[in-house]
Amino acid sequence: MWTESSAGVQPLWDGLTRERLSPSSATSCPLPPRFEAVGDARRFTRTTLRAWALEELRDAVELVASELVTNALRYALPEDAAHGCVKLSLVRWSTRVVCAVRDPSEHGPVTRAPDFVAESGRGLHLVESFSETWGWHPLNGMGKVVWALFRVPGQHDRPSH
Repeated sequence: MWTESSAGVQPLWDGLTRERLSPSSATSCPLPPRFEAVGDARRFTRTTLRAWALEELRDAVELVASELVTNALRYALPEDAAHGCVKLSLVRWSTRVVCAVRDPSEHGPVTRAPDFVAESGRGLHLVESFSETWGWHPLNGMGKVVWALFRVPGQHDRPSH
């Protein structure tokens, strides 16, 4: 899904050392183009983290997944979208979990100063606050992926030799 040459994914590679570039587990969930899909994304995340025995990551990853899916549904789908065009993926490495949302838009997420009185507009700030790092990159004319990286609690990086 990711290419090493993509500059937008460099923080992801920085978080995953060379020996961990093969995930130990990965799963995806296509989501329908309606806002009820955010609940589906939260349930999928909860179930997956439970299966991976990573329930201590649940609150953070579930929140980030719902924010990324909400943004994809709100800003990245064409108005006449009738079919599922958003896909949530969770990937586990030995010391990290990646939450990634793919959508059909090639326009990157827009971050702006949060307005703490407004009803919306703080999603990416929450993503940044609850994840180790996050980013996005285009998928060669096939949309984009927005991802967030989480450290698995109790796991420490081993120095690479």
